[in-house]
Amino acid sequence: MSKHNFTIHHASLIVSDTDRSLRFYRDILGMKQIERPPLPFPGAWLEVGLQQIHLLELDNPDPITGRPTHGGRDRHVAMYIDSFDVLREDLLQAGVEHTLSISGRKALFCRDFDGNALEFIERP
Repeated sequence: MSKHNFTIHHASLIVSDTDRSLRFYRDILGMKQIERPPLPFPGAWLEVGLQQIHLLELDNPDPITGRPTHGGRDRHVAMYIDSFDVLREDLLQAGVEHTLSISGRKALFCRDFDGNALEFIERP
């Protein structure tokens, strides 16, 4: 038994261009941009249910090439979605490549414009 009750508040992702990343997260995925405190570097905060994703425009110490094609074999952030089919259609219309989960679940993986891997799982 844990002596603490943990919940995730946010995940931070490094991006190279905040405005371009907002076109992906806000405009294609439909995440809501929320207020961000004045920090000494560009970025944006997004609401994801009760949690957040923080986009940090910083130099990326990680390679963006040579990563696995399937995001499930890489570091990734996994999120529940209401409709797998609607999200998949949105990604197809936007020309965003994705792969399906090999587990058989209604889940897919894609990468943002900076190579960050994301998993979307239809809520049971």
